[in-house]
Amino acid sequence: MTAETEPRPTIPDLAGKAVLITGASTGIGAALARGFAGQGVRVGLHYNSSVDAAEVVAKDIVDAGGEVFLVRGDVSASANARRIVEETAEHFGGLDGLINNAGLMLGRVNYADMSDEHYDAVMDLNARSVFVASRTAIPWLKKNGGFIINTTSLAARNGGGVGAGLYGSSKAFVSNFTRGLAKELIGFGIRVNAVAPGVIETPFHERYSTPEQMQAMLAAIPQGRHGTPEDCVGAYLFLASDALSGYIIGQVIEVNGGLLMP
Repeated sequence: MTAETEPRPTIPDLAGKAVLITGASTGIGAALARGFAGQGVRVGLHYNSSVDAAEVVAKDIVDAGGEVFLVRGDVSASANARRIVEETAEHFGGLDGLINNAGLMLGRVNYADMSDEHYDAVMDLNARSVFVASRTAIPWLKKNGGFIINTTSLAARNGGGVGAGLYGSSKAFVSNFTRGLAKELIGFGIRVNAVAPGVIETPFHERYSTPEQMQAMLAAIPQGRHGTPEDCVGAYLFLASDALSGYIIGQVIEVNGGLLMP
């Protein structure tokens, strides 16, 4: 069986919780939305441009007996990031968890050729959105405790591939933000951790990586294959569960098939 077909164990302490997942219409986010809904989680499914894909994921969740709230907006704008969190929390009457998954490379651009506008766009989407959404969620999470899980990247450790340096830098911010925020919030019963996917077959790489680049990355993966979005879900479920990871704080779980072993 593969990670896509093997049944997942039930995690009882997740059932009934309200969790917002940003960037949940495609790729890892869509797999997370389905995976958390499968545990009885009430899912806030955020999307921006991928309207049709978001509706497909939402329909899958509803058809399987789950509960989902669709919320749209460009999280790179602070006002939208705040609104998305508030609307989700108000819809569910509270918030138990936030998964900051939205992010993109926005094109491969070398530092020497980079404009201020490109810098702002990448950092606003990948870094600012995580800060603003987390800050907005804190008052809701303080009520009963909860969790924040951030999606960082292998690129946060290795600097990213050609033209992906700024993306890697933005994800390095996410990794260190995770550690700093974890120290601030654990006293309120809020656990903050992160997951760092490696080379995962998603629309991200379809958009930004050539077949030759994908093949070169594959050659360096000890497990001998690219990852799938479903390969990532277990790490997030583990970090969301107090029963499974209640003493794990400020950590980054690497999901990369052995490409990086820190």
